[in-house]
Amino acid sequence: MADFFWNVRSPLDRALVAGPYGAQGDAGVTLTEVRNFDLVQVMARRGKADETAKAAQARFGVAAPETPKAVAAADATLIWSGPDQFLVLSKGGRYTVESLAPIFAGSASLSDQSHARALISVSGNKARAMLAKLSSIDLHPDVFTVGAGAATSMDHTSITLWRGGDRNGEAVFNLLVFATFAESLWHTMLDSAAEYGVTVSHSEDLA
Repeated sequence: MADFFWNVRSPLDRALVAGPYGAQGDAGVTLTEVRNFDLVQVMARRGKADETAKAAQARFGVAAPETPKAVAAADATLIWSGPDQFLVLSKGGRYTVESLAPIFAGSASLSDQSHARALISVSGNKARAMLAKLSSIDLHPDVFTVGAGAATSMDHTSITLWRGGDRNGEAVFNLLVFATFAESLWHTMLDSAAEYGVTVSHSEDLA
């Protein structure tokens, strides 16, 4: 019998071409796909929301988000994804379904989303202008502060969006999109950012 194995590839493996794109000169937008991350959905079972929240607090040292936002722990980011549920984003295999199962045993159901989503980081002095073309969310820094998040849509595609820590004094926006829609949304974002000039890359680092 022939050996069988999965060849895991990025959802943007074919679409992402690293380098400059669009208008020449200083790029106003940087699009970066973050690869090789761990993403686990934690969904409190009926009547177990308080127990799930206590388990999260004990393990991560921060309260799990109860409203649309992202909360940074020492080695993970907890991202609101709906009532009584959140995503655990991390690197290096530290937080997987297997490692989280004993922590949330009896209180929450877990689902591995690591290969079901693409993670894209958007930054640059024209990042907000570009995103405004695709989303109705008000991303003004007075409203959408660091850690603010939303479960929304972008160009008719469902995404989870949050603002990460600033980089070089500029806002960084992160979005998770289902892998099957990632390539389509990526091309839409490139087209929307082209007038500002784009730097395209991929990275192993979480923003």
